[in-house]
Amino acid sequence: MSDGISDESEDVVGVLTERIEARFGMGMDQLKAAVAAAPTANPDATDVVKWHGLLVEAQSVLDRAEDDLVAALQTQPSEVDDPTMGLAHRVNAAVTARDGRAMVVRWLLDPDAPGKRDLAAQRLARLRPRTGPAVQTSPPHRPAGTAAPASAWRSARGAR
Repeated sequence: MSDGISDESEDVVGVLTERIEARFGMGMDQLKAAVAAAPTANPDATDVVKWHGLLVEAQSVLDRAEDDLVAALQTQPSEVDDPTMGLAHRVNAAVTARDGRAMVVRWLLDPDAPGKRDLAAQRLARLRPRTGPAVQTSPPHRPAGTAAPASAWRSARGAR
């Protein structure tokens, strides 16, 4: 791959962690703490931290699946039984999940990635959680001694 992560790389998480730390100018622990303290301050950092966590989790699942497969293969005769084939399929699924999450992290880190500057990206930006209500949810504050507008008084009495 041209992005510095080879297909054979066993340390996909390490490479992407270094890229995240370089992009945000702080270690992952600091970045996680900053995002936890102010999750809406930098939506890009929040997204990267979320997907990095999912990537770490997927790598952990993959490591366990590989360990289980190796242990099963060491006890097999020349032919592999169905339970061991099931473990092999579990490893393949874990690799797919880990690689998919790695792709998302790489996409989040690339400011020029396809889809980040087009109409779809603008629509996606509108779906981000809001930091406050979209419309005013309480009546406006009036200073003490100020009369309510006549229209408010009429609506409270009931219009004829």
